[in-house]
Amino acid sequence: MIDFALTDDHQALVQTVREFAQKEVAPHIKEWDEKQHFEPSVLKSMASLNLLGVCIPEEYGGAGFDYISLGLVCEELEAVDTFMRVIMSVHTGLNSLTLYTWGTEEQKRKYLVPQAKGEKISTYGLTEPGAGSDVVGARSTARREGDEWVLNGEKMWISLANVADNFLFFCWTDEEKRRRRDHTGMSCFIVERTMKGFSSGTIHGKLGIRAGNTGYFSLQDVRVPQENMVGEEGEGFKIAMFALEQGRYTVASGATGVIRASRDASVAYANTRETFGTKIGNHQLVKQKIAEMEADYQMSHLLWLRAGYLKNEGLPNAKATSLAKWQATTRSEKAASMAIEVHGANGYANDYPVERYLRNCKAAIIYEGTRDIHTLMQADWALGLKKEKPARRTLPPFKK
Repeated sequence: MIDFALTDDHQALVQTVREFAQKEVAPHIKEWDEKQHFEPSVLKSMASLNLLGVCIPEEYGGAGFDYISLGLVCEELEAVDTFMRVIMSVHTGLNSLTLYTWGTEEQKRKYLVPQAKGEKISTYGLTEPGAGSDVVGARSTARREGDEWVLNGEKMWISLANVADNFLFFCWTDEEKRRRRDHTGMSCFIVERTMKGFSSGTIHGKLGIRAGNTGYFSLQDVRVPQENMVGEEGEGFKIAMFALEQGRYTVASGATGVIRASRDASVAYANTRETFGTKIGNHQLVKQKIAEMEADYQMSHLLWLRAGYLKNEGLPNAKATSLAKWQATTRSEKAASMAIEVHGANGYANDYPVERYLRNCKAAIIYEGTRDIHTLMQADWALGLKKEKPARRTLPPFKK
């Protein structure tokens, strides 16, 4: 049975994150967005609150909270701006939770502990200039030379690419399997920014998430030791899919925050703006939009909460997480669009936050599996064409 009541710890965490976001980010986000400025001090603040390792066990430097706590943090952060949730997605969801589940004890001590403490920032490198949803279309490679691997390749559309210290790098370690598009020829490595042959850059001119750092990184004959391989050789694809499942969970909970923010902004505006001699909140069609936002928020919140419950129990949750991601991101786009309509002409200008919500939410429909990919996945599950089999590995159940 799912207990929908938040614990005292959950409520205290929500309050802490909400106060942080409202105090340290909300007053500046319009300026940061306009200037496409990533503010590094936000990382230090998040680390000081133990947010970057919120669901990592204390023995590995984290706060020791459960996976529902991770969702709560993401919802609260994205209710102010998406760039903060993106930090949680790539650093905690895609990278740290992957190391926690797949890493060796040595890797956990060397990389996971400082990441959970926020002493080192991490991200995830899967997407390439010519390979997004088509993961096996990647061109990055690694060749074995003694006790080292020589890595080459370029990753694109990487959050925190020009900020992170540690990277998960997915590439082909078997050339014959690459030609056959056999995903068992892919492997995963931990790469450090300071390694010779590593370079990165920032992408400018994005539609949304302008306060976040998004870019690319390139590896040219970067040598990494064998002990930096995550999992076994040939397990890279499985590890990448595992990581994406955790990322989808953070995206789903974060997108729910956009819905809530759109609703709240619309309610506030509808209670003050007057037309035809009355507040616009008294107009039936405005009420309809706000009612739909409320329903979309509640449904999306329950969907990601269910996925979080399954993660806490160590149960398969690929289907639940996919559904939550698909629905929350789709409904966030709808909510942000309706919020602009509620605001009328004012919603089209950045004097109000709703236009930023719409620009930001578009990215979530693309990354961590496009809306179309998740639509097909859910249809295949419903039709019996796809079975939710026990995963090679699932998140370790939350230790109460």
